[in-house]
Amino acid sequence: MKATTKDLRLKTRELIAATDRGEEVIITFRGRERARLVPLATTTAPDRKRNPAFAMWNDQEGSVSDQLDALRQARKFD
Repeated sequence: MKATTKDLRLKTRELIAATDRGEEVIITFRGRERARLVPLATTTAPDRKRNPAFAMWNDQEGSVSDQLDALRQARKFD
């Protein structure tokens, strides 16, 4: 589907509805193609089992508050 920049201003709802139906909308300005509206690809949440950062602090002793307090302490230079 093609639409002008004026159509984009005046008929935005219809153009978005077209992308909801899976259509690609080419926006033209003075007869030349300038932009493209395409439907967003659906993304899935990353698999936590495969993410190396997931649960990397499981082996730490103490509560989260204790860990944060230790990180926030002033450094001691001897």
